[in-house]
Amino acid sequence: MRLGIDYTPAILQGGGIGRYTRGLIDALMPLLDGRDEVTLLYPLEKGLYQPERWHRPVNIRYQPLSDRMQTILWHRLRAPLAVEWFTGSLDLFHAPNFLLPPMRSARTLLTIHDLAFLVHPEYAYPKLQQFLAAAVPRSVTRADHVLADSEASKWDAMRFFDLQEEQITVVGAGVEARFQPLPETALSGIRQKYGLDFPFVLDVSTLEPRKNFDGLIRAFAAARKKAGFPHHLVIGGGKGWMYEDIFAEVERQQAGEFVHFLGFVSDEDLPALYNLADLFAFPSHYEGFGIPVLEAMACGTAVICTDTSSLPEIAGDAAYVIPTGDEDALVEGLMLLLSDESYRQQIAGRGPVEAAKWTWDAAAQRLISVYRSLT
Repeated sequence: MRLGIDYTPAILQGGGIGRYTRGLIDALMPLLDGRDEVTLLYPLEKGLYQPERWHRPVNIRYQPLSDRMQTILWHRLRAPLAVEWFTGSLDLFHAPNFLLPPMRSARTLLTIHDLAFLVHPEYAYPKLQQFLAAAVPRSVTRADHVLADSEASKWDAMRFFDLQEEQITVVGAGVEARFQPLPETALSGIRQKYGLDFPFVLDVSTLEPRKNFDGLIRAFAAARKKAGFPHHLVIGGGKGWMYEDIFAEVERQQAGEFVHFLGFVSDEDLPALYNLADLFAFPSHYEGFGIPVLEAMACGTAVICTDTSSLPEIAGDAAYVIPTGDEDALVEGLMLLLSDESYRQQIAGRGPVEAAKWTWDAAAQRLISVYRSLT
């Protein structure tokens, strides 16, 4: 088959969808037949990443516009400039990030991730929410088949887009082998780099309202005051949108001495950072998949997370799960897990076993079966 893939999120995004796209395509490449012709399309602009050097020929095609201008042209102005103008003739085009560009004749596959902009519009930047609420349904309607990255996202998509079950397939994420328990000798450099000379609870995600950082800061401050544990709260993640209240909450709780923001954390530093933490806290209001939970579990770090959307299916019995939005339960969970090391280690010990159920190879196998069914 002549396969085209929009590789834009893999090049430009460090967070969830970027990580998902990179992991999935890296695992896909060795599974493709030698007769398959693969074309990657992405904008000609500086990104965070470059494509891997796969052991197979891959065509690289640059979209001469920036990602922003491409979005304006294709999805706001809805200009009928077919993607084949850039890629050449294709049998199948896979758009892995919600939006499907205009096509001439190729069949199309669209991946949707979290539908927070529909389920919880109050957590989205208003203009972005309005754009996605209009553009994503148009893309879903045009796609020959739809992928979701979790069962929770699948059922949300069926509910909001009136899809039948046979029109959508779940292709989940995986966890790389580098996310594993590490010896102390592999951790000292990261401890020194970030100045983490104290025990800490970790959360890693883009700073935005949906992630509930303000609730975590309030709960952590309350638990620390009640239990008197020495732990700090460390938050890694770049600024997304509507993040100002997160920093304001630190001021309101007078928590500046024990709440630390690392900014965006590079992929290379993440395994050691998870290993250094005594506890990974992820009290999100809604998740399409929740890759950080999976990575923390694979590293053997105890996890506390909410029971929302996809998180229960990802965490299984390897996390301490609390009701979404219940800050009292979050306070109690933090106090329990940080005061009872034996129980915390019991939770942590289940993590690598549960995480091993999620592999990029299995996800890529499911993806290629969908490719074959469409060509």
